[in-house]
Amino acid sequence: MRRLAIGLLALPFAFAHAASAADEAGQEAFNNHCRTCHSWKQGDNRLGPSLHGVFGRKAGSAEGFGFSEALKKSGVTWDEGSLDKFIANPDGLIPNNNMKPFTGVADAGTRKQIIDFLKTAKD
Repeated sequence: MRRLAIGLLALPFAFAHAASAADEAGQEAFNNHCRTCHSWKQGDNRLGPSLHGVFGRKAGSAEGFGFSEALKKSGVTWDEGSLDKFIANPDGLIPNNNMKPFTGVADAGTRKQIIDFLKTAKD
């Protein structure tokens, strides 16, 4: 019984470690594929716009960034599905965007890590 109690007490720490590892993997995926042009910090626009608060935002509407007409007129609202499609193939979702030379991330697992990271990234 004592081992069970100790095991149950350890569960939250195990889940916290797993979440931390997932956050680290997501940040690493973001850094490897996105950070050259984007930041996840609020107001930190670079070659590309900040991706802080991207979920629920209309494409081409982040304040303080000059977007392509294609993005502004796309009608896309960023959610998991639209981000996944865009990260996989930007021109496939919104032709004539300015994401060149980026052509996409083929691996679905890596895209999911990036998207999950963007959901939880804090300044």
